[in-house]
Amino acid sequence: MREDIIKVFLGFDPMESVAWHTMVHSILRQSSRPVAIVPVNIRNFTGFFQRERDSKQSNEFSFSRFLVPFLSDYKGYGVFFDCDMMLRCDIAEILQSVERDPGKAVYVVKHDYLPQDGIKFLDKVQYAYPRKNWSSVVVWNSAHPAHIGLTPEFVQTATGMQLHRFTWLQDDEIGELDVKWNWLVGEYAHPPVDVKNVHWTLGGPYFDEYRNVDFSSEWLEESMLMNFCAQRKSESD
Repeated sequence: MREDIIKVFLGFDPMESVAWHTMVHSILRQSSRPVAIVPVNIRNFTGFFQRERDSKQSNEFSFSRFLVPFLSDYKGYGVFFDCDMMLRCDIAEILQSVERDPGKAVYVVKHDYLPQDGIKFLDKVQYAYPRKNWSSVVVWNSAHPAHIGLTPEFVQTATGMQLHRFTWLQDDEIGELDVKWNWLVGEYAHPPVDVKNVHWTLGGPYFDEYRNVDFSSEWLEESMLMNFCAQRKSESD
């Protein structure tokens, strides 16, 4: 695969299929470079990943997201996103964070917050823990030597704490992204006009009870564009 192709790994859960496809559309519509989209879908991973679902998981890709270096054959860069998001800019911009601070193993938004609600979409418990949501947007430097032990066997057996807190890395191996790359709707107030990536961590506008959350009108427009199909004009038109 050419080096100028941006590899995007996007968590897939059939409970939010429309969110996944709309996020893909927002990426493809605005990218200035070729993009390869890889669904992080556990149904496609049965040959090397069979982890039982944990009762605390809010989606199917809670743990499989950490397979990105393995899926990349421990080469190059890849960007992981949760599916409950919408990009508002050219995805190529996120790789500029790597250019400004090269050599890190991962690049994340280093959120430091406590969830405001104890329940989120589909009545799921909203757990609070250190480094929460750091793993929802990750620029992976898959060739970094610190990832060599991040194998399917490790991801199948490691605890959620080990994975979501990036405990196999030293703190100075974790680069930082601007919060605009992982803007948490409902957790952060007063979004700046140039938010780059919207994250509906509590529930997106595709759920009835969250249809009026911040950026919902933009998501609805993006979803309509994703579903668009040109039609042949009839003689009566």
